[in-house]
Amino acid sequence: MKVAVIGAGLMGHGIALTMARAGHDVIVQDPVAAARDALHDRVRTSLGAMGVAEVDPVLARIGVSPDIPGAVTGADIVFEAAPEKLPLKKAIFSEIEAAAPREAILASNTSVIQITTIMDHLAHRDRALGTHWWNPPHMIPLVEVVRTEWTSDAAMDTMMALLAEAGKSPVRVEKDVPGFIGNRLQHAMWREAINLVERGICTAQAVDDVVKASFGRRLAVLGPLENADLVGLELTQDIHRQVLFDLDARPDPSPLLQQHLDAGRAGMAAGAGLRDWAPGDVAATSARVAAHLRRVAAWLDDETGDA
Repeated sequence: MKVAVIGAGLMGHGIALTMARAGHDVIVQDPVAAARDALHDRVRTSLGAMGVAEVDPVLARIGVSPDIPGAVTGADIVFEAAPEKLPLKKAIFSEIEAAAPREAILASNTSVIQITTIMDHLAHRDRALGTHWWNPPHMIPLVEVVRTEWTSDAAMDTMMALLAEAGKSPVRVEKDVPGFIGNRLQHAMWREAINLVERGICTAQAVDDVVKASFGRRLAVLGPLENADLVGLELTQDIHRQVLFDLDARPDPSPLLQQHLDAGRAGMAAGAGLRDWAPGDVAATSARVAAHLRRVAAWLDDETGDA
């Protein structure tokens, strides 16, 4: 199968890597020459972080194109991985549709933008859908496959099968809502985490320590609804009656975020955000996460093999 990836950045190179490892021929397009020139080195680095020894066969399946028609002509699947800017994504898909085969499936990788708003101007919307890959896309198994009101069953089934065969864990999102499944869950927790700090209940580090040393340790093997059923729905209901009324329910971001931004505390790369950071923490944190993901993947593989 021929796969086109539009965008050679963090997400695009990881999608290309994944598809190439699965045996597909991949063409990556990016308008920036430096991004195209760096693509193979970036893929090589990511493969190293994954502990993959056989690098050259993967690189041999990944080509580059300076323009969209050169990437999507003859493609069976097109993944768009451009920046999270709606006008840009819409313009890209107009160009993709003009050059790609009629039967090609068109997929947008976006974290929160509704796929419907990205694809509503296309002439053949039945083959358009969303694929929300998680960062880093070559190491996180989940891909949320998002159906719009126009997406055909055939397009959904084909994409689900393609991703599963590539070793991913695809999940169907049957209604196109902002944030899909994962980011709605993640940012519901982030909202309450930030509110705890805003209200002076605890420090930002305390929030992180609590998550990492308690329920965070079991999330990889025990989902929240599994856990609710495990402890019983009566207990779940009782707990909700005692705590939900006090959780943050504001529809807008916490003012604490803007206060930090105004003070130049933009995040880890800036040296401070909700917590204080030292030079080198970005690289060290990325390496720590990659090492953890490798260990989790190896452990889960062992568990599956033992079963």
